[in-house]
Amino acid sequence: MILNAQQLKALRQRNDEELRKGQYAKHGYPAHTIRDLLQTVEAVKKEKKKWQRLASARGKTLEEILSLIEKQNSGSM
Repeated sequence: MILNAQQLKALRQRNDEELRKGQYAKHGYPAHTIRDLLQTVEAVKKEKKKWQRLASARGKTLEEILSLIEKQNSGSM
């Protein structure tokens, strides 16, 4: 199941409410587990953005290398 940003926000709010209730929270509600999962989701998002930036930088570098090679090849002919 894929959750959009609004669903994640609603889940986070409900979970925060359950965590604030402490001992009066609903019996069996896995608040700490959900909190850990939400933190994992955020960490994965950050990691994805990091890898996207890295891939973009590599792509730009490869384009620069190709243009230099093409210039060198056209100049030597």
